Amino acid sequence: MAPSKQPQAPFSKDERVLCFHMEMLYEAKILDIQPAEDSDGWRYKIHYKGWKSSWDDWVPADRVRKFTDENKDLAAQLLSQYKNLQTGKAAKAQGKKAVGGGGFGGGRGGAAGSDMSSARGSEERGTAAGAATQSGRGPRRVRDFDLENEDTFHSRPSVKIPVPDHLKSLLVDDWENVTKNQQLVPLPHKQPVTKILDDYLAYERPKHAEGSPSLEILEETIAGLLEYFDKCLGRILLYRFERKQYNEFHQHWAAAAEGEVTGAAATYGAEHLARLLVTMPELIAQTNMDQQSVNRLREELAKFTSWFSRHTATYFVSEYETPSQEYVDQAKTN
Repeated sequence: MAPSKQPQAPFSKDERVLCFHMEMLYEAKILDIQPAEDSDGWRYKIHYKGWKSSWDDWVPADRVRKFTDENKDLAAQLLSQYKNLQTGKAAKAQGKKAVGGGGFGGGRGGAAGSDMSSARGSEERGTAAGAATQSGRGPRRVRDFDLENEDTFHSRPSVKIPVPDHLKSLLVDDWENVTKNQQLVPLPHKQPVTKILDDYLAYERPKHAEGSPSLEILEETIAGLLEYFDKCLGRILLYRFERKQYNEFHQHWAAAAEGEVTGAAATYGAEHLARLLVTMPELIAQTNMDQQSVNRLREELAKFTSWFSRHTATYFVSEYETPSQEYVDQAKTN
């Protein structure tokens, strides 16, 4: 029986591509192609634009991306995140108080340390903008698709998820509504986290072949987000003013009849999911994943965050509710 013919490589020699090196996407050119030794796929010899040939490298297929507008947007978002991070570092170097940045379990304010955590006094840190721009660890970029100086490359931290500016502004509005205006997100949410994640899966699944590794990674990422949300909501995602509301729903979940859909992800929505997304770099940094796994997860979360930002009008509430004076008084004393 004749051996099966290997499928054609998805990328071609001399093709202009984007390639992951650590957690960043860079413009590159494919110099050569070979069958992968440990699979039925391919590996590619990559030349990164702006670096000398001594940095040319053989990489697996999962690090190479088509040079499309969507992938270029992702690379540009990473650059934007880097600039925001550098601005924060410069301010800190001048003695200004930086907002945000405590790692999950990192010792700033206890075991949680999220910029969005009311239990850790996050609203007293000044503004949620710092959380949206500085949570996690940032890459170093010089300009679009080019690599930074070789001498500084290896000093870069390893975890960063880009957050579009539109989503950052919504996070700031959310912070002000809750902590300054003493308002609450109406619950149960009309567009709960479970529906948001289901909608994204329905959107993204057709892009992946059934049974493919990329589909498995997508499903694992969304399942992980769901689990993180359920476990993190009551611990690090709430502002202090929201805790009484959470306790009331938690009691309802505990007393719910068998078969009734309950839980954090079925009750809360986009506002609290956005808080989780800006906290994810801190949480990922505490895992034992190898660098390649972190890169792949970061890519999936970046794609989801970009999609989520484009659909905020659908998923975010248009108005927050004002609780009773009794609620306000009890929230202040708890």
